[in-house]
Amino acid sequence: MQQIIGGGGPPASGEVRFLTVGEESAGQRLDNYLLRVLKGVPKTHVYRIIRSGEVRVNKGRAAVDTRVTEGDVVRLPPVRVAAPAPAGTPAAPAREFPVVFEDDHLLAIDKPAGVAVHGGSGVSFGVIEQLRQARPAARLLELVHRLDRETSGILLVAKKRSALTGLQDQFRDRETGKTYLALVSGTWPVSRKVIDQPLHKYLLADGERRVKVVARDDPDGMRAITLVKVRQHWPAAAGRPAFSLLEVTIKTGRTHQIRVHLASQGHPIAGDDKYGDFELNRQLQKAGLKRMFLHAWRLRVTHPALGEALELHSDLPPELAGFVRGLGPSPAQPRA
Repeated sequence: MQQIIGGGGPPASGEVRFLTVGEESAGQRLDNYLLRVLKGVPKTHVYRIIRSGEVRVNKGRAAVDTRVTEGDVVRLPPVRVAAPAPAGTPAAPAREFPVVFEDDHLLAIDKPAGVAVHGGSGVSFGVIEQLRQARPAARLLELVHRLDRETSGILLVAKKRSALTGLQDQFRDRETGKTYLALVSGTWPVSRKVIDQPLHKYLLADGERRVKVVARDDPDGMRAITLVKVRQHWPAAAGRPAFSLLEVTIKTGRTHQIRVHLASQGHPIAGDDKYGDFELNRQLQKAGLKRMFLHAWRLRVTHPALGEALELHSDLPPELAGFVRGLGPSPAQPRA
C-alpha cells in the first residue's frame, strides 16, 4: 500500500509530503503516478513541479518518464489538492456500461454521452467510480485515457497495473489510433485532410475552461494535429444547412482538440454548446439532436500483454444514428 509519511489527507499550504511507492504502483511513470496521487491538482502544475526539480525520487531529480519502483520515496513540494468529500456524502451508484471488449488485462466500454469519466470539477462521480462500485472484487480499475463528458464511445479501463502503464505509454508516444465520428455544419472540403494548429487553454471570468487556436509562435501554444476524412455529405435542404459526417483521427490528445479544430475551419460540430453555432443548435434541438454529435468510434492499440494489434469499434448510439437517418439519403460518396 502507498504510505504517506508525516500525515495523510490533503496537505495544508506550505507542507512538504513524502510518499513511499507501493507494490501496486511499481513500474508506473512518475507523471502518471503523481496525476493519480494528486487528484485535484492541475495537470500542468504536476508537470511543472517535476520538470523544475521540486519532485525528488530517493532524494534525486527525476524526469516525467522515470519509472517508480516499490519502496521509492517521492518528495512532493507544497501543493493544494482537492478536499475530501464531506462525511455523509453518498457513494457513487454501482453501474455497469456496455462492454466492447474485456479480458484479464483491460476493459473497453461504450461510454454514453452526458456521463463524466471521473468525479471532480463539480461532478460527484463518473464512470470509473460507478464501475468500482459495480465491481467491488476488482483489484484494480483505472482509466487509461479520457473522453469529454459530452462525448460518447470507446473508453479504456485497465484491470492490471502493467496494462495501465503499457497503454498509457502507447497514448503518450502516439502509437494508438483514435478515430471519432463528428457531424459538422457545412460542406467540408474533401481536400482538407490535415489541421495542424497550436491550441491554448484559458479560463473564462467564471472559471470555466476554454481552448482556442493560437499562432504557431505563441509561447503558450501546444501543437495539435487532427486528420479529417469526409464520410458523407448532405446538401442544404428544407431550411437547414448542409452537413458533413467526418472521420476524425487525432494524432495529439489536447483538451477539446477536435471541437476547436473543426470550429476554427468554419465547420463546428452540430450540438456543441461551447464552440458551436448556437442558433443552429437551437434548431437542431427542435429537430431531435439534443447532444453534441461527437462519438469515439474506433480505437486501435497494441494489447499490453499479448503484443497483438487490437481494433475496437463502437456503433453510433441510437440518438445519433437516428438523426443521421433523418437527414435523408446523401449523394454519392465524396472522393479524395
